[in-house]
Amino acid sequence: MAIIKVIEIMADSEKSWSDAANNAVKKASKSVKRIRTVWVKDQSATVKAGKIISYRVTVKLTFELED
Repeated sequence: MAIIKVIEIMADSEKSWSDAANNAVKKASKSVKRIRTVWVKDQSATVKAGKIISYRVTVKLTFELED
C-alpha cells in the first residue's frame, strides 16, 4: 500500500495558466520525488493597463512517500 502526501504551492508565468502549472511541477520536482498528480486549485492573473501581464496558479501536488 502506497502512502501519498499532498502539498500546496503557488507558481506564475508570463505566458499562461498552463505554463504556470508546468512551472510549479518543474520547480517542485527538483526537491520532491515521485510526483503523481497536480490539481489546479485556483487561478488568478495580474492586470496592467488593461492587459494580463502575469498568470498565477495555486496547485496541489500529490507524491508517494518512500518506504
